[in-house]
Amino acid sequence: MMWLVCIATSLAMSAADRATATTAPAFKHVVVCSDAGAGGYEAFPDIIRTKKGELLCVFYAGFAHVSLPKWAPGRKLPANCAKAGRICLVRSRDDGRTWSKAEVVVDTPLDDRDPSICELPDGDLLCNYFSHRPDAKRGYQFVHSAMVRSHDGGKTWSEEQPLFDKWVCSSPIRVLSDGRLALAVYFHPGEDRVRGQMYAGFTTSADNGRTWSEPIVIGRDCDIYLDAEPDVCEVTKGNLLMVMRPAMAYSWSHDGGKTWDEPRRIGFEGHAPYLLKTRSGILLLGHRLPGTSLHYSLDDGKTWKGPVQIDTVGGAYPSLCELPDGSIYCVYYEEGPGSNIRGVRLRADRDGIRPLEP
Repeated sequence: MMWLVCIATSLAMSAADRATATTAPAFKHVVVCSDAGAGGYEAFPDIIRTKKGELLCVFYAGFAHVSLPKWAPGRKLPANCAKAGRICLVRSRDDGRTWSKAEVVVDTPLDDRDPSICELPDGDLLCNYFSHRPDAKRGYQFVHSAMVRSHDGGKTWSEEQPLFDKWVCSSPIRVLSDGRLALAVYFHPGEDRVRGQMYAGFTTSADNGRTWSEPIVIGRDCDIYLDAEPDVCEVTKGNLLMVMRPAMAYSWSHDGGKTWDEPRRIGFEGHAPYLLKTRSGILLLGHRLPGTSLHYSLDDGKTWKGPVQIDTVGGAYPSLCELPDGSIYCVYYEEGPGSNIRGVRLRADRDGIRPLEP
């Protein structure tokens, strides 16, 4: 199995962990969305459970991995995706058993993608994402990261609020214990991704997302190749863990994000990390490779067990939320023509990760 090639370091899984690992066939998925009306390709999902008990899943909808003219038949955008890729939302009022039809959140003339969603203590929803424009050389070029806000549970959304023109976001805004908002970002060097020019950043907001600090640079001079796409989690009060692809490097801040350690390798590879600490104290790390997988930690990220492969599909970009009964709902995507958003339900405790009926 693919997970047997996991790098053997002090933080990699033990032989006993490998022997008891659960693999994809044991998990049953539901289709969260198969066609949002923009071409049948859905990807990059993020999920939350609101205080009112609704699951909200935002995702990218288009006709291809990048929905810009270069990838369209005849190099012309189709009628159902006339403004390029968009951001959509589906809802579930029964904890993920069934899902609504897709609603549009953002649809500008740019290719709007990689959305994440967050609920603030006052009930407002924030959806952050980034956008591409057409480019003659590569077919696409990063424009900016941005966000929109909803005061009514996602029924309507504000005008776009630009965030950064050099920093990209691919993970959700997090609410810290001191009331600030935090966002993990990564630096985009322009046309060419050059080794040593991709690194992570950390930005905060003290006014519920209306303004954001200049990102603190993390890993710019480290000797680990970073494609970034970081996520951050406040593991204990004031102690923040950031994880970055593709080496699955990590960095700690022990002062609420003011300063950060030099990134180090976790001991296994992965893409598009997502962190969730459960109410019972299990720290989960979702990622791509192998397929769609999870690692879990019983000691707040000092060591990791896994991987537990929950699906063979390799689109991934998993996102996790905890349900009232303590189970976990995980969404991810398939990749390939007609890619769908999938969802699985699982249990995570000190004995490991087990599948549940979806």
